[in-house]
Amino acid sequence: MGIEKQLLQNPDIFPSEEVLANALGKVYSVFDDFERLLSADEYALNFEWRHYKDGGWLCKAAYKKKTIFWLSIWEGYFQLGFFFLPRHLDDIEALEMDKNNFETEKEWGKMIPFIFKIRDNKPFEDLFKLVEYKKRAK
Repeated sequence: MGIEKQLLQNPDIFPSEEVLANALGKVYSVFDDFERLLSADEYALNFEWRHYKDGGWLCKAAYKKKTIFWLSIWEGYFQLGFFFLPRHLDDIEALEMDKNNFETEKEWGKMIPFIFKIRDNKPFEDLFKLVEYKKRAK
């Protein structure tokens, strides 16, 4: 597989529905379902897009004032990054999740990133468990 490319770099082009649909292609319907489910009352997440010079357009998904994950758009998928402190790892390990649905990366400062590359809705159940955990984690 070639080098993966993050899309939506132009600060002048806001990631509207049309821009996201064009960027994601067939994965857009998965993204749309994902955003719709997490925006609903059960999860009540707010999605806020901002452009960053060093990261292009990123979407912060927040519950009230708490950041739950960061979302970015890539060729053929969208990526979610959850960041946890080391003290959360035992709790996360105890969640019944398919560990093949995400990657952990080296620590980023004091935080440990959990990265999901979403191409279909298979990892939704695990993602929703992690969202619920992150909402209540201290």
